Amino acid sequence: MSYQQLLQRLVCLGLVVLLLAGCGGAQVDDSPEALFVVYDGFEDQEYGEPRTILEGKGVVVTVASSSSDVVIGHEGTEVQPDELLSDVRGDDYDAIVFVGGYGYERDDVEAQRIVQEAVAEGKVVAAICIAPITLAKAKVVEDKRVTGSILTKIQLERAGATFTRAPIERDGIIITAYGPSASREFGETIAAALEE
Repeated sequence: MSYQQLLQRLVCLGLVVLLLAGCGGAQVDDSPEALFVVYDGFEDQEYGEPRTILEGKGVVVTVASSSSDVVIGHEGTEVQPDELLSDVRGDDYDAIVFVGGYGYERDDVEAQRIVQEAVAEGKVVAAICIAPITLAKAKVVEDKRVTGSILTKIQLERAGATFTRAPIERDGIIITAYGPSASREFGETIAAALEE
């Protein structure tokens, strides 16, 4: 083998090594992504348990709110939103999770828009306690079995849903839960839907 052939082989080998090293760093993360929507006065358990369950399953969680200020739960949990609702596209996430609570914004048009975008693309949309009211206002619960706080019953039924008092309901891509006591099952149901 001549010196020139040896040099060509070494250069080729070096290029192969560089390409392999570069490709190793360019791996695509295909972990499911969930967006949690929270407002001041959110129910801590309805946020904490589902988030812990989803992250334990490898789901990447992003938090959005109507303000970039720290959001404080009813029991004092502090959460720094990653996104403003006005900047979110519902179809960018595999699941949208609405967390209930005393400060829940019932008439947030940005939240309603996000629901409509997510449903249009077949994404999982989940809401707990008072939060299913956003699904009713987004007009995505017609002919669906849903649950939630008793405060949502009339509005959900007016939107064409069948309201149940079950702790959790899943009807296709729509997942609803009654309240804090259903937080764990809510998280597990969302995780199961994302694994399908």
